[in-house]
Amino acid sequence: MIIKNAKGYSVRSESGRNLGGPYKTKEEAKRRLRQVEFFKHRGH
Repeated sequence: MIIKNAKGYSVRSESGRNLGGPYKTKEEAKRRLRQVEFFKHRGH
């Protein structure tokens, strides 16, 4: 999920773990979230 905070946007897991950020724009955060989902469902 994408969270907005004082430094910008950050990507967090459901349990609250930081997965990337802070990013200046929401688009950059969405891009990182797509990367995380890709590797999560990759199948290894």
